[in-house]
Amino acid sequence: MAPLTADRNTPMRKGEELELGVAGGKKIYAGSIAAVNITTGYAEPGATSTNLRGVGRAEEQVDNTNGADGDKTVRIRKGVFKFANDPTDPVSNADIGNKCYIVDDQTVARTDGDTGTGPTRGEAGTIFKVDSDGVWVKFD
Repeated sequence: MAPLTADRNTPMRKGEELELGVAGGKKIYAGSIAAVNITTGYAEPGATSTNLRGVGRAEEQVDNTNGADGDKTVRIRKGVFKFANDPTDPVSNADIGNKCYIVDDQTVARTDGDTGTGPTRGEAGTIFKVDSDGVWVKFD
């Protein structure tokens, strides 16, 4: 493309919400960690898998258990949300600013689960704050 020679009306989005097609055979609950499968590009509930990357909080329940990839879509919100802290690999205040990792659709852990054979967990988001009852995760 050539450089501009006049003003341009550039489309924009606030970047607070996105909508993704849901993977076939999956059910995503409202309030859960919503992830994107980095191989297929479809939304899935958070789970222990290196193929998943957290993208935000699901804004609604979507049941695509009987559908094919993309038959249904889910609204996902970016922001900072509190999820459970994994008791076997807990996040601490010393981890604030680091990445945390998906254990399931409501739990995050401090590490990617690598015990010498490679990681087992995908990235959830950035650790924003740690409370006694959970971890605040920033999805951006």
